[in-house]
Amino acid sequence: MTLEGIARKLIAILSADVKDYTRLMSQDDVGTIRTLNEFKEAMEVLIKRYRGQVVDATGDNLLARFDSVLDAVNAAAEMQRDLSERNAELPYHRKMEFRMGISLGDVVEEEGRIYGDGVNIAARLQALAEGGGICISDMVHHHVEGKLGFDYEDLGE
Repeated sequence: MTLEGIARKLIAILSADVKDYTRLMSQDDVGTIRTLNEFKEAMEVLIKRYRGQVVDATGDNLLARFDSVLDAVNAAAEMQRDLSERNAELPYHRKMEFRMGISLGDVVEEEGRIYGDGVNIAARLQALAEGGGICISDMVHHHVEGKLGFDYEDLGE
């Protein structure tokens, strides 16, 4: 394998997906896609505001990278607040809640995409989060603890 065009970086990775996406699609696919696109656009604005970059957004998933762990956690919290306000305008059965996971890891960058354990861990953490929630790795917690004014719940290993 040639190393030309491949860069390694230590970054914060945010993975997000929609809770109950299959149910939402089965009930109203057109409406779900419309809401999903609106929500993803709003999320991208906030990701950019916190100096992040969306690196993938297929289906109901969104993957973003940040050079700062603090920016990643602040962006996630701001996105969840914004999405909660948007959901307040929707009927209960049409609410679209995102689950988010944030890790810090060494990744390989190639042609704007990122690969590596950091990405996989962020996806696993996102799967542990509740709808409207954020799950962060222990390493992320060590970097943000006492700096952001958030309360954290330890979920164990």
